[in-house]
Amino acid sequence: MFRSKITVTLRPSILDPQGKAVELGMHSLGYQSVAHVRIGKYIEMDVDAKDRQMAEKITREVCAKLLANPVMEDFAYSVEAAGREE
Repeated sequence: MFRSKITVTLRPSILDPQGKAVELGMHSLGYQSVAHVRIGKYIEMDVDAKDRQMAEKITREVCAKLLANPVMEDFAYSVEAAGREE
């Protein structure tokens, strides 16, 4: 069993209105030193695969086909061995 940890973010060239709204909120709270806020998605999933290479392949395919919009978003992931927690 493997645990995949995935981060999906908008590409730098894509405007991030949610990030801008959060940045303005931080400024209104007095955090003027904060800039260039970007909002993304964080996903964790367990992958039942025979080895790390297969778990990485499955993770990469799921990201490319479902979790990230390839036109607007980039993704990064890590895969670790994990025991099942009940």
